[in-house]
Amino acid sequence: MRIRVLRSARRTLADGIRFYERQETSLGAYFLNSIMSDLRSLKVYAGTHQKYNESYYRMICKRFPYSIY
Repeated sequence: MRIRVLRSARRTLADGIRFYERQETSLGAYFLNSIMSDLRSLKVYAGTHQKYNESYYRMICKRFPYSIY
């Protein structure tokens, strides 16, 4: 399985890192590590998530209020 992270999603991640880092030191790094862990889990659980539309599935991230499509 190939996972593609769109440029707009990378910008959203960068914004999230900055936001959480302002809340507490090292929380931005924890946020990124959590999202990356969720992305890696797609290799195991791909296709088992809620269907968003005909082409995409939606996975809700475990520790932060983000979704991966």
